[in-house]
Parts: sequence; C-alpha cells; structure tokens
Amino acid sequence: MHTYAIGDIHGHLDLLKRVHDRIAKDQANHGAAPVVHVGDLVDRGPDSRGVIDFLMAGIRDGQDWVVLKGNHDRMFADFVDDPFWRDPGLRPDMSWLHPRIGGAATLAAYGIRSALDRPLDPVHAEARAAVPPEHRAFLKALPTSHVRDEAIFVHAGLRPGIPLADQTETDLVWIRQPFLDDKRDHGALVVHGHTAIEMATHYGNRVNLDSGAAYGGPLSAVVIEGRRAYELTASGRMRLIT
Repeated sequence: MHTYAIGDIHGHLDLLKRVHDRIAKDQANHGAAPVVHVGDLVDRGPDSRGVIDFLMAGIRDGQDWVVLKGNHDRMFADFVDDPFWRDPGLRPDMSWLHPRIGGAATLAAYGIRSALDRPLDPVHAEARAAVPPEHRAFLKALPTSHVRDEAIFVHAGLRPGIPLADQTETDLVWIRQPFLDDKRDHGALVVHGHTAIEMATHYGNRVNLDSGAAYGGPLSAVVIEGRRAYELTASGRMRLIT
C-alpha cells in the first residue's frame, strides 16, 4: 500500500501542477493511490485562488485527493467571515494581513489590490464580494487529519502523548514545539508540513514536507509506503533516509 503526499503549496499553482505530473508518472509504474495535500494552500504565493480552483476541480472530477486544513487556510476563511477574529495560534501582535503572513497576496489573487495600504473595512467588504462562497465553504470543511496504513497526515503535527481523537484543531494546524523535538513513536509515522526546512526530511517518527515553496523553495511530493518515504524527483523516486 502506498500514499502520496504534497507539502505546503502557498499559492504556487505552477509548482502544484508540476508535482502532480510527477505523481501521475509514478502511478503509471506503481499503481493508483490517494494523494494527500497537507495544507497551507494559500498566502504568500501568487495564485492562491488558482490553487483552490485546481483542487476543487480535481475532487469534483473524481480524483482520489485528500486536502487537509492548514493554519493559513483557516486564517483566510475566518478573515472573510470576520476581519477582527484573531486566530489563537497567531502571535497577538500580528494579523492575517501582516506582511509576514501573506494574506494580502491571497486577496490580490481575487483582484483585491493594496490590501496593506487601505483601511480594513473596505478591504473586507471587497473580500466578501470577491471570494466565492464555495471557496470559503471548501476551506472551512477541510479535515485536519487523515490516517492511512501506517501514517497519520496532518498539517503541523501532534501534541505528543495525546490520542489523535483528542487533539485540538489549533495544535493540528499550528504546533511546532514540543512536537518537533519529540523523539517518541507516535503510533504511526506523522507526515506533516508547516515548519519550513530546506528539503523533505525523514526524522524516524515523522516526515516534514514543507521545503519552503512559500519562500522560493521547491514544493515537495513524497510516496509513503509503510514507514518508508520516497521523494518524487524529476528522475524518479529518491529514498528519504532517517
């Protein structure tokens, strides 16, 4: 049994299509299997709207795709509902429109320009008008985890020692510590993104797929077989060694 997984996309539709092409080539040799996207579809990159449209269309066409909720996806959907809502995972001195978060780039993909330079009320009113209701509904309904074979797929990670059923959504989409430094076995291989690193890396008990597409890095796609992971490269599979 194998499962494909794709890291944090952050509005890079071109990179997303490229890794889906690699997955299609691998499936031609190894058989069809689900594709799990570990979240952060939006923010920072140039075409968050296109990413959502692409994923929604694929699911509508019957593709065996799972899309998980990331912290950026949650912040975007909640901003459109209420611009004054503050995500409990976000630092209190920041907001979704802070330059480091990248919400303005997402709004630009919907035709809303200069969001950082204008009052919040008109920006929010334009967002309510421009973001299709089906996009908002899609993001809000995204699951926060997916379990298959010997792997748990989540956006950010798990609170160590807590059963998956008892994890909070905020931890699943935001956690870094103590998860990243925890060496214990979590009962399954945890496949996640959220914390940007140079390349997809297998740590023994977890695999981090966030190779920094938001910051000019590549978008990583891997194949999970049991607790083994293989990155899909232009020349085929490359085993990630723990």
